This record gives sequence, structure tokens and C-alpha cells, in this order.
Amino acid sequence: MHVAVGLVVLVAAAVALAALARRAGLSEPLVLTVAGVAASYLPFVPQVDLDPEVVLLGLLPPLLYTAAIRTSLLDFRKNAATIALLSVVLVLFSTFVVAGVVWLLLPVPFAVAVALGAVVAPPDAVAATAVARRIGMPRRIVTILEDESLFNDATALVALRTAIAASAGSVSVWQAGGDFVLAAGGGVLVGVAVAGVLAMLRRRITDPVLDTTLSFLAPFAAYLPAEQVHASGVIAVVVCGMILGHGAPRWQSAASRIAERTNWRTVQFILESSVFLVIGLQVRHIVEDALASGLDGRTLVAAAIAVPVAAMLARPLFVLPWAWLNRRRGRGEESLREGLVVSWAGMRGVVTVAAVLLLPEETPQLAVLKLLALLVVAGTLLVQGSTLAPVVRALKLRGPSRAEDALQKANLLQRAAAAGSAELERRVTPETPEEVVRALRERLTFRTNAAWERLGRAESESATPTAEYRRLRLAMLAAERETVLRARDEGALDYEILQAVMARLDLEESIIDRFDEAEVAEPEPLTAPERAESCAHLRAAPLVRVPDSVDGCAACLAEGLTWVHLRMCLACGNVGCCDSSVGNHASKHYAAEGHPVMRSVEPGEAWRWCFVDELLG
Repeated sequence: MHVAVGLVVLVAAAVALAALARRAGLSEPLVLTVAGVAASYLPFVPQVDLDPEVVLLGLLPPLLYTAAIRTSLLDFRKNAATIALLSVVLVLFSTFVVAGVVWLLLPVPFAVAVALGAVVAPPDAVAATAVARRIGMPRRIVTILEDESLFNDATALVALRTAIAASAGSVSVWQAGGDFVLAAGGGVLVGVAVAGVLAMLRRRITDPVLDTTLSFLAPFAAYLPAEQVHASGVIAVVVCGMILGHGAPRWQSAASRIAERTNWRTVQFILESSVFLVIGLQVRHIVEDALASGLDGRTLVAAAIAVPVAAMLARPLFVLPWAWLNRRRGRGEESLREGLVVSWAGMRGVVTVAAVLLLPEETPQLAVLKLLALLVVAGTLLVQGSTLAPVVRALKLRGPSRAEDALQKANLLQRAAAAGSAELERRVTPETPEEVVRALRERLTFRTNAAWERLGRAESESATPTAEYRRLRLAMLAAERETVLRARDEGALDYEILQAVMARLDLEESIIDRFDEAEVAEPEPLTAPERAESCAHLRAAPLVRVPDSVDGCAACLAEGLTWVHLRMCLACGNVGCCDSSVGNHASKHYAAEGHPVMRSVEPGEAWRWCFVDELLG
């Protein structure tokens, strides 16, 4: 009972603190860790001892898996060389930099110093990406940090096991290298094999509940066999998750993907929040054990300062020369600025805390080594985690623009809608009711227009058609739900019938096209990537043209209509309204005149559209 109550209190506190950090715009890992440190000194809070097997077997596989299934396999291939350099070479470099400092300051064998270096070498995915997404880093940097953190744990754990073996006997450099290759290669093979088996099962399972259950088994199905054959369980989980995430749109039903995504986000949030709180709760007894170790105070203080500093500086010492070489090779000033951010995004976390607990009890100065590992976690979260945002702002690195993201989404939905419309025309038969075809076409048009309506900076405060639809339909659904609840309270219908109707109403509400205010106009210019190399019309069309009207859409003014967004023909300067408007005058102008390219003339927008090839430029 005491354990159950403790777990409930732990999770509840972790969730409350994480929610508070999000509301305040603070780093969740830092807030949770600091709160745990403060709580560890309260007299009524019991001592918390984190079992390394619980972390390595119970927490690490699901945390890695939930990050891996959201990782783009294409982006990973694009940045594979950089990721390999950071997750393997940099981890080994950091290991030996820290090992050198530990060996000089503490009375421990070099193998033990290397073991601690391996413990504190890998940055934590959770801590880094939590800060990265909060401050709006460029996507390429976030991708590199996420993908690096998926694999650097494997390098660190293999190095740790080798160092532990070396401290107990003799391990040659060749043997250590062979162990690493076998662990990595074996992990890849196991991950691919497990992903293949799970993919075959998923093609035959359509029930979202069964499919989600299978998903919960996936990280352990990959991790445990890999560890059993002395391969890297970390790599097995990551490879399995990346393959399953990449193939999910073809292997799973839509309902299964939605259920899996929602459930894994919940699991990830609970585990991440709880782990950082537990890290802080261990501080008190680890500090007390280190003070009782018999090491003189001066040496302990020197090590407590030098080891975290070495762990933080090893990354810039490695990354910055590499970024400077990229700049010298003509890859631009951007590569150097990105290198500065990557070099400073080295926050440590859960793997470091778990890995230090793997050190044998007979390890010299074990209590001091545990304290140093904890100080590296706390120091990097506090120093790097709190200063990373100012560094990004000082370097003037531009994060993802939500307005530009909305433009890309609208473009992709337009292309998808064109494919869907073409398929509809192929499938329609003489027996198909006209009202069904009309409803499908209207739904397709409505969904596409909803995406385009997220753009634009119209001065008018009138709501767009999609926003009005959302407002009215949500009000209707609320009334419908109240009617169903009254029927439930009257007890006139079977409960199963009521549940089925409520589920349908909930499903419809969840799929209503949401008008996301966060994706509307931003102060920066809205542009689009030029794709003229694949479109002769975009290549031939000018970038600007003198508009034939400065008052708006002349056709709308003549017909007494209200436009949503304005577009201008780049052949003749005609200003018309977009398809989200009632008049559809921009498309009508193309249909009548055949002028292929138009551009947005909304304030702050600089993008063009080819009606013929349906390409954005």
C-alpha cells in the first residue's frame, strides 16, 4: 500500500509540476529536477533509491520507442553522417575528456574514470528537445539533436560495460572495438527482425485496441532479445521504432494510428515527468554518502566543479572545429551558428542517472562518482538548459514559422485533394447518386479551403467560412450532446445505445477542421520555397505585377460579396478572391483567361501558385 500511494503521489506531483512549467514557459526537466532536490530535504519525504534495472528495462525502452516512431527515416538518412559523428565519435571524445579530469583529481584507476566518463557522456533526448521546441530552434537542429540522442545512449552503455570489464581484468583496444561493432550490428539486426514480425501482424490487425497493445509490447520485444544475445538493446529499439513509424501509414488503420499516437504521448509525458522528479529526489542521500566517503573536502569540491565543467566543454571543443571546417568548405555562416547551438545543447538526464547505478558496489569512491554524475545532470540542466534560449536568440537563428508551415500544409493538402478528386472521377459509375458525388466534392473543397484560410492578413475582422462552420457546428454538437444526456438521465434507453451515439458525436467533434489561431499571421514575411525548376510557368512568370485594383476584388465589389484572401494574376494584374471566398474569382479568372500563375497580395506574403501544375513557388 505504501508503494502504491508513493507512486500515485509521485506521478501526481510530476504532472502538476510539468503543467506549471509549461504554463510559465520554463524548462520542464529543470523545474522537475529542482523541485525534486527541494523535496528530498523535507523530513516527511522518504529516501528514493532508483533501481538501474527499472530504468534500463522499464523506462528507457518505451522512452526511446516513442521518440523513434516520430523520427523521420528520410531526415535521418539525410543527416546520417552528422548523427554518426555526434552519437559515436563525440560520445567517445567526451568520455575520455571527463575520464582524464577524474583520473587526475580522484584516487581511482583509469578504467573507473573511463566508466564515469561514459556515464556522463550522452546528452539526453528529453531535456534537449524539450528546450529546443520551447524556444523555437530551426528544424534541422532539432532533428539532429533528436536523432543523435537516440543512438548516443548505445555508444555510452557499450563504453561503460567495456570500462567495467577493464576495471575487473584486461580488455584490449581491439576487443573493445569488436564488442562495439557486434553490439551495434546485432542491435540493428534484431531491430529489423522484430519490426518485420510486428509489421506482418499489424497488416492483419484492424482493432485499434489490439494494435495499440501490440505497440506497447514493441520496445520490449526489441530490447530484451537484443540484450539476451549481448547486442545493443537501445539500437534495437530505435531501429524497430523508426521502421514501424515510417511504415505505419501503410500498415495500420487510421483509427489505430490515432490511438497509438495518443497513448504513446501520454506514456511519454508521465515517464519523462516522473523520471526528472526522481532524479532530484535522490540528491540528499547521494550528497550525504559522498560526504561520508572519507575524501578530503578540497578534492571533493574541485571534482564537483571540474567534472561538470569538463562535461559541458567537451562538446563545444569537438563540435566547433567541425562547424568551422564546414564553413571553410563553403557551407556558409549558417553552419557555424548551427554548430554553436548544437555544441551547447548537451543537457544530461535519465540515462546518466541510471548508468551510474550500474557501477559495481566494489568500485573505488562509488559514492563520490554517483554525486559527480548527479552534478553533471543538474549542472547541464541549470547552466545549458537556462542559457540555450539566449544563445539561439543572440545568434539570430530563425525557428519554424507557423505561417510558412500553414502554407506548406495547404499546398500539400491541395495536391492530395487533386489526387482524391481524380480518384473520385474514376470510381463514379452511372449508378452513383449525384448527391453523394456532390457531397464528396464539397467536403474535399471545404477541407482544402480550410487550410488556405489559415493564411492571409485581412484587415477585416469578419470570420472566415471555416471558422464560422466550426463555431456553428460545435454549438450544434453541444446541443445534440445535451439531448443525448437528457435521454440518459431519463433512463429511457439502453446504456450501450447511448454510449454508441455519444462516441459518434465525440468522433465528429474531434475531426472538425480546427481553426488554429497559432498558425495565423505572423509579423515576419511569409514566403515559399521556389520550385520553378519543375514548372515552366513559374519560371516564366514575373514575381510582381501592377494590380488592376487597389480596393480589393473588383468582381466581389460589383456582386456585393465579401472576399477572404486576395490573389493577383501575374499575366494581367487582375485581383481576385481565393477559393475560400464565395466568388472564387481568382480561379474563375484562370478558367476564363488561361493565365497560369497568380500570387498572394495579402500584406507580408510573397508566394505564387501555378494553376496548371498545382505547384507552390
